[in-house]
Amino acid sequence: QVQLVESGGGLVQPGGSLTLSCAASGFAVSTETMAWYRRATGKERELVAQITSARSGSGIGYRQSVLGRFTIARDNSKNTVYLRMTNLKPEDTAEYHCNTLDESYQWGQGTQVTVSS
Repeated sequence: QVQLVESGGGLVQPGGSLTLSCAASGFAVSTETMAWYRRATGKERELVAQITSARSGSGIGYRQSVLGRFTIARDNSKNTVYLRMTNLKPEDTAEYHCNTLDESYQWGQGTQVTVSS
């Protein structure tokens, strides 16, 4: 059974940092293009970052607004995908989720990130 479990969110001041984790079970994250998404209250879900499968070269992409501040990474031995977020801004406040790029699996519970002073 496939399961995605996100963790690592919290309340942080502007300029702060957080590292989110997405622990997957039931499939190997190395075989999929994995992605982090976020949805702010009242807004549509948006793609934040992606990392292609190992076979595809683990290429990485980011939405423009997080470029240079967020880093996506994958630990195949732990079957986990990470999102390192630095220099956080209030507009990064959202619930963060991971999934494959084509949203193949049931969404996990997500992890809330709140950036506020």
